[in-house]
Amino acid sequence: MMPAFVVIAAALFGLIVGSFLNVVIYRVPRGESIAFPASHCPTCSHPLSAFENFPLVSWLIQGGKCRHCKTLISLRYPLVEAMTAALFALTVVVYGLTIDALGVALLAATLVAVVFIDLDHLLILDVVIAPAALIGLVEAIVAGRIVDALLGALAGGAIFGLLYLATRGAGMGLGDAKLALVIGLFLGLHLTIAAAAFSFVFGSLLMLPVLAAGSRGRRDAVPFGPFLVLGALAALYMPNALVWVPGLSRLPFGT
Repeated sequence: MMPAFVVIAAALFGLIVGSFLNVVIYRVPRGESIAFPASHCPTCSHPLSAFENFPLVSWLIQGGKCRHCKTLISLRYPLVEAMTAALFALTVVVYGLTIDALGVALLAATLVAVVFIDLDHLLILDVVIAPAALIGLVEAIVAGRIVDALLGALAGGAIFGLLYLATRGAGMGLGDAKLALVIGLFLGLHLTIAAAAFSFVFGSLLMLPVLAAGSRGRRDAVPFGPFLVLGALAALYMPNALVWVPGLSRLPFGT
């Protein structure tokens, strides 16, 4: 059992990372610097003090409003911070205090940013996923699992790349193929295939009610990145639940 204080510390660190991810999610797709200017209210442009910028807590204390112009602050901000905190806490519970856990946490943070950027802009940006690709490649080399990592990347890229070509970009974006390739570096061959399969299951289960309700038409663009992220998270944190995957008996990275 991981000591409670370690899990809490991981969650607190996740809150800080989540606050940074909010900056990435908002600014990077707009071509803005993530460093300048300092954090500010997007409505009145008032610079935020340290008290106003404390992850999750500031939003709760201020009632979800800017202290200066009283404009409502999107629920998106505390949601991103809370999600990242939960994933970081779950990472140390599942993987312990290891180098593997650091790699998983960094991938999880990347996936959180991918979800919200894709939902907002229908984009999966190279600049967001490239650092995770480098980390996954280095980890695979150090851990001596480079062959499995490359096979996973090849499988992920091929599955979604072929879908992109088959639909001419109408049913799947090239960014999804790149994301699957990056995820494959971390998961290896078997879990990458499992994550891809589960992403289609998640997509079907979540989109059928939406289509039935008529809130989106069949020809409306639907971001697939979030479904691929759900599949990847299932493989990262619950791999042994995917009992039908041949040869699967452990977590990724040989933990």
